[in-house]
Amino acid sequence: MTKYDFTLILAEPIELTDDIADALFEAGCDDGSPGTCDGVFSIDFHREAISLEQAICSAIKNVQTAGYRVERIEIEADAVIQQGG
Repeated sequence: MTKYDFTLILAEPIELTDDIADALFEAGCDDGSPGTCDGVFSIDFHREAISLEQAICSAIKNVQTAGYRVERIEIEADAVIQQGG
């Protein structure tokens, strides 16, 4: 499997707390680094999967399981080229 790097931006402007971090971890986001900046909550993922699509879909599902909604996905173009060949 390949490790894919991408960022999920959550829909609601929320501040990161220990409870939110714990909920995300317990929902399967243990390969993500959550953070907030200027009211934007994001999670940087480093997820192993068969494909980029599978990595992103599973991360979104984990975030939803924790009770949050993803607004958008950000991916560095050269990261996709390096991963995808």
